[in-house]
Amino acid sequence: MAEPLHRVLWARNAGLADACLRSPFVRGLADGSLDPEAFRRYVAQDAFFLGAFFSAYALAAARTADRMEVARRMHALMQGVLDELELHGAYAERLDIDLDRVEPNAAAKGYTDFLARTAWHAEAGEILAAMTPCMRLYAWLGRRLEAGDHTQNPYRDWIETYASPDFEGLAAELERLLDDLAADLPERASEAYAEAMRHELAFFEAFGG
Repeated sequence: MAEPLHRVLWARNAGLADACLRSPFVRGLADGSLDPEAFRRYVAQDAFFLGAFFSAYALAAARTADRMEVARRMHALMQGVLDELELHGAYAERLDIDLDRVEPNAAAKGYTDFLARTAWHAEAGEILAAMTPCMRLYAWLGRRLEAGDHTQNPYRDWIETYASPDFEGLAAELERLLDDLAADLPERASEAYAEAMRHELAFFEAFGG
C-alpha cells in the first residue's frame, strides 16, 4: 500500500521541522528562557497570521461546497482556529497587546501573502497542502516540548495547548483531508507544503536569536 500523501510530505520536509525545533525561539519556549518581549511580539504576529489561516479555510470550504461532508469537516477545523484565537486573545489581554492594531513583520506578511495567493487561486487540495504544515508542525513541537517538568515554565500554557490530544486531532483531521483532496495534484501539493514549511521556519526565526 502506498504511503499516505501527508506522511510523504512531512518526511520530505523533516529537515525544516528539525530546524524549527532547534531555533532559538522554540528552545526558549522549551526551557522558559525566551525573552518575554519576544513572546509578546510572537503573540501579536501569530494572531495576525491566524486571521489569514481562518480565511484560507473559508475559501477552501467554499471550493468544496458541493461536497457537504467535506465542507462540514472544514468548518469543524475552522472552529479550531477560533479556539486558538481565543487563546491568543487571553495572551493579548495579559500582555497588553491590541490585536486590532498589529502591523505584520516581514515573515508574517510573507507567510500570509502566500496563504492568500494560494487560497484565492488554487484548488482545495493545494490550499490544504499550504495549511497542513502549520498544524502538523505545532503538534509535533508540542509533543517534543512537553517532555520533562514544565510546572515553573512561563510558557507552559503554549506547550500544553499544542501537545494536547485535541490539537493533535485537528492536525490529523487536516492531514486526512489533504490526502483526500490532493491525491490528484501531488506535485503542486508538494510545492505548497514545502513553501509553507519554509515560511514556518522564517516565522520562528523572526523572534529568537
